[in-house]
Amino acid sequence: MFDLSPAAPRAAKLTALGIGVALLATACGGSSTPTQTGSQSAAPAGIACPAPSGGAGAGNSQAATNTGPVPPSTTTTATPLKLGSLLPTTGSLAFLGPPEIAGVNLGVKEVNDAGGVLGAPVEVTHRDSGDTKTDIATQSTTALLGQGVSAVIGAASSGVSKTVINQITGAGVIHFSPANTSPDFTTWDDKGLYWRTAPSDVLQGKVLGNYMATCGAQTVGMIVLNDAYGTGLQKNVKEAFEAAGGKVVAEELFNEGDSQFSSQVDKVLAAKPDAIALITFDQAKSIVPLMTGKGVKPTQLFMVDGNTSDYSKDFQAGTMKGAQGTIPGTFAKDAFKQKLLAIDPALKDYSYAGESYDAVNLIALASEAAKSTKGTDIAAKLKEVSEGGEKCTDFPSCVTLLREGKDVDYDGQSGPVTFSDAGDPTEAYIGIYEYQDDNTYKPVREEFGKL
Repeated sequence: MFDLSPAAPRAAKLTALGIGVALLATACGGSSTPTQTGSQSAAPAGIACPAPSGGAGAGNSQAATNTGPVPPSTTTTATPLKLGSLLPTTGSLAFLGPPEIAGVNLGVKEVNDAGGVLGAPVEVTHRDSGDTKTDIATQSTTALLGQGVSAVIGAASSGVSKTVINQITGAGVIHFSPANTSPDFTTWDDKGLYWRTAPSDVLQGKVLGNYMATCGAQTVGMIVLNDAYGTGLQKNVKEAFEAAGGKVVAEELFNEGDSQFSSQVDKVLAAKPDAIALITFDQAKSIVPLMTGKGVKPTQLFMVDGNTSDYSKDFQAGTMKGAQGTIPGTFAKDAFKQKLLAIDPALKDYSYAGESYDAVNLIALASEAAKSTKGTDIAAKLKEVSEGGEKCTDFPSCVTLLREGKDVDYDGQSGPVTFSDAGDPTEAYIGIYEYQDDNTYKPVREEFGKL
């Protein structure tokens, strides 16, 4: 784990994150020293990942729960808390839109069922973020700001968020992403208005790099989306894997909008890696068949949050069996899934639903603590409601404590959160998933780390 005080300044925080120990201590096969396999095929010397483990996951049995009526707010507002969402319904991350939107809607419903914020129902407006190939995000952001929102929840893509962060924070509005993982945001000049419930890819990169080494891989090849998300994650995966004694033998980039990947695939396979990390969005739908068609075994494939999704309608049965992927956040619990399905019965993926739900709750609680619906006032209380007080795990319980004059420490569906001064979670889970014969994935283990 990595341990750094949440109060550390942004620049010092990134420097300190370069130091760390392997999060996965139980090695499973393979040598710590890279060797050449000598094989002319893509088959690895042997990939054998650790057996599934339960993992504690998020939640706290000692957390406060509210079973009675929520006391009314002593402060009321004539200006209701207005939220906007900037989440993908089109583009290369469109598969993340439904769970994120469901998480936002569930959070808003539960807040309003408990009486709303400062005596008024929370309002939410959803807009598409698209991806970096379009200008949809800018247009959507302009529309949301025109409606007087206090916070914009999104985007999912770090690259998209970079196109609108200055527009949002420059307007004095909170920019709160449930899924941005680029380390660049930790040091962004955001006037204290950028926050996220997803951990920086410094953590996901270290977990994935160490995990591939733990599975016995001595060499790794990577195909990487050339944007803030892809190259940031690539850097941290490489550092962790090589620190664990492995060697990255191929790194091939592509750009958003590319549709041909044969060149990248051929160059990676020519290096004969034991394992292959695909740091992509939905381009994996094109890349995976190219790989498996050339003899790559699915057990050699390691996915990331940008492409760990349901491929049951995209590939023949068994195409992905044994491939693994990482997604920041703890596993979605059954009770939470049932609540999400009541919001959207068509849900297949739950990626970042917890982070989106937590974003709503944290903004609502910070608004109550600030006794204001103004974005800058809310931002000043976000760190406070995430740490140091009495544990609570939902809006009714937390807001009851606040209205009783107590300090609260919100632990959510995505994990404990606990913000740094930079607006980053300082501790988080990374879930590891394994694909089944039907090309859907199931959770196999969780890793917890401090940033």
